[in-house]
Amino acid sequence: MDTLNYLDTTRKVLLQYKKMAEAAMGQLTDEQLSWAPSKESNSIAAIVKHICGNMLSRWTDFLTTDGEKDWRDRDAEFEAADVKNRAQLMEKWEEGWKCMMDTLNALTPEDLGRIVKIRAEDHSVIDALQRQLAHYSSHIGQIISLAKAQKDSGWKTLSIPKGQSKQFNDSMMGNKK
Repeated sequence: MDTLNYLDTTRKVLLQYKKMAEAAMGQLTDEQLSWAPSKESNSIAAIVKHICGNMLSRWTDFLTTDGEKDWRDRDAEFEAADVKNRAQLMEKWEEGWKCMMDTLNALTPEDLGRIVKIRAEDHSVIDALQRQLAHYSSHIGQIISLAKAQKDSGWKTLSIPKGQSKQFNDSMMGNKK
């Protein structure tokens, strides 16, 4: 395995998901960021708080302490009432991403085989990275889905527009066929 490429690819994919979430949130009003479709559902603001809390817990002292920190209040992450506006929400968002990216940028290929703990369970660094990539991408999918549901016909697609796959593929393939 090309371990340096693995780290670069992991960072690249995570930042692509970050960009998609930001593009989705950027289409919404402050009020829409706090909207939830039901009492049992989470708002985008709550999901962002959860992602941030998870990132801070998992990535602070990543190689030397358990990823589930004593100071984390996971249940409170799903209460978005303390987020008053987009600026506060995005500040939390950036705090979590900075913590994670600073840690990822400091990892070396030699670190990938090390063992870290998450909730007292052993994980190789690669396993922990994959776990977090899957976790964040699933929540970013929720953010996009919630944003799209609210914008409806006003949604600006983040990928290939409906009904335009053939045109997109033709333009991408060009003379490569």
